[in-house]
Amino acid sequence: MDIFSVTTMLGGLAFFLYGMRLLSDSLEKSYNGDLNKNLKAVTKNKFLTILFGAGLTIAVQSSSAVTVMLVGLVNSGIIEFGDTIGVMMGSNIGTTLTAWILSLAGIDGSAWYINIFKPANFAPILAFIGILITMIGKKQKTKNAGYVLLGFAILLFGMTVMSDAMAPLAEIDEFKNILTAFKNPILAVLVGAIFTGIIQSSAASVAILQAFSISGGITYGMAIPLIMGLNIGTCVTAMISSIGVSKNAKKVAVTHLTIKIIGTLIFLIPFYILDAIFNFAFVDTSINPVMIAVIHSVFNIANTVILLPFTKQLEALTNKLVPGGDKSDGFRIVLDDRLLAMPSVAVERSLETLIDMSDLSMRSFLESVEIIFEYNDDKAEEILAMEDQIDKYEDYLGTFMMKLSKISLSDADTKSVTKILHTIDDFERIGDHAVNLVDVAREIYEKKVEFSPDAQKEIQTITAAMREIVDITQRCFKTNDTSLASYVEPLEQVIDGLKLIIKKNHINRLQTGVCTINHGFVLNDLITNYGRVSDHCSNVAVAVIESYHGTFGTHEYLNSVKNHNNEDFERKFNEFSERFAL
Repeated sequence: MDIFSVTTMLGGLAFFLYGMRLLSDSLEKSYNGDLNKNLKAVTKNKFLTILFGAGLTIAVQSSSAVTVMLVGLVNSGIIEFGDTIGVMMGSNIGTTLTAWILSLAGIDGSAWYINIFKPANFAPILAFIGILITMIGKKQKTKNAGYVLLGFAILLFGMTVMSDAMAPLAEIDEFKNILTAFKNPILAVLVGAIFTGIIQSSAASVAILQAFSISGGITYGMAIPLIMGLNIGTCVTAMISSIGVSKNAKKVAVTHLTIKIIGTLIFLIPFYILDAIFNFAFVDTSINPVMIAVIHSVFNIANTVILLPFTKQLEALTNKLVPGGDKSDGFRIVLDDRLLAMPSVAVERSLETLIDMSDLSMRSFLESVEIIFEYNDDKAEEILAMEDQIDKYEDYLGTFMMKLSKISLSDADTKSVTKILHTIDDFERIGDHAVNLVDVAREIYEKKVEFSPDAQKEIQTITAAMREIVDITQRCFKTNDTSLASYVEPLEQVIDGLKLIIKKNHINRLQTGVCTINHGFVLNDLITNYGRVSDHCSNVAVAVIESYHGTFGTHEYLNSVKNHNNEDFERKFNEFSERFAL
């Protein structure tokens, strides 16, 4: 054992960690699901929650990332703290899969059908297939599959390098003396926890322990408390992420740690009592990678089975450890930087937040329309308060999008982010125009402006058209319905036509003395804001259509549908023209 063996071991660890990162990122990019919706759907059933947590952890290959995400979701107020306990338990089970795969390195046998399952033999095959797929694949989804295989191969290669570098350690007396210290279970638990806390990956810690075990220097008596410690150490990431969050979010990290500590006590205390009585022979025998995977899995599965009936008690215990809760201030932007640990979740949450913003924006406009001829101070103040909230949405979403855009995203997530960036300003501007309409309504009320019957009919007609375009825009945006979105632009053109007719008719009434110049100023402000809102609705609808096709060119799209004898556009335009005719 020399300095080169140490550097080789460190290099193997580097390959392992990089392979795990590549595998995790590629799997995460391939994950496209309504996580928030799925999570809310399963939280009412404990067993489904556990399966969901295990599956999600297998998908992203990191229980720490899942727990950090849960901290972010609770901190955002999306889910309740109590609903995360089952997910954490499932996550603890899901993280054991890596150890089982790596345990194949300990398989003995010379037959080809046995050797093919050894990582050193099938890792090169996976690497070749993976790099081939990434080179010839045209779709990002296909390339991601190649990166998954490539990351897996690098991970296995790193494990093999570590194992080979550690093999000579079994012959070194100094190393044997160090390992002897691990016969003290308390020290072993502490070392395992501290080591995992440093590298922040229980899967990597277990892999290193498996690599050590191949040298034959690790016994069951050393490995069992070390594995318990490694499981405790994986909570460090979540504990760090809980700094500066709400009390309910802190409870997620504390519960995760509590589950691991209780499980360790449940297993180690009876084990050492029974060992003192019966003096188990296997305690001093060497352990292999397969048995490390077995113990790792048994601990997490049994811990879940034992504690599952006591989730309410766990919740109560955590409430005592972290007393108090969080008071709602009536409005909260539900975006949290911890969600960036899983970009697809962050994108999904961003879309949901923008939908919340769009609901508020459209509601503010519709309420501003209501008070044009029935002005109400309370309603006006409510609309102004909505605009303040809309501005907060824009600020928070814009900042979050800047952070999200720096992360490598899947094609689908990239489209979603682009859609958000193309529409956030439109929804904010609609809120601004709602405030402008409040000013129009106040002016009509304070100056006692009375429109002629013809002018009132014209305003009612264009207002009805505005209600329709806002409704269609909001529905197509929320459902991502491109067919519905195609109705917006023809209606926007009809509204433009109505504006011209109303202005022309007003000039005629002005010349005949039916209306005054004051009427003209108010009317012009009204239909100008209507026109601007319809323009923003058009932009949103185009973004929905273009995001579906993956190309964003608003002006090019609008020119193509209006100037190339588009029969579908003409049909819809004529339908709206008849419906909102003056």
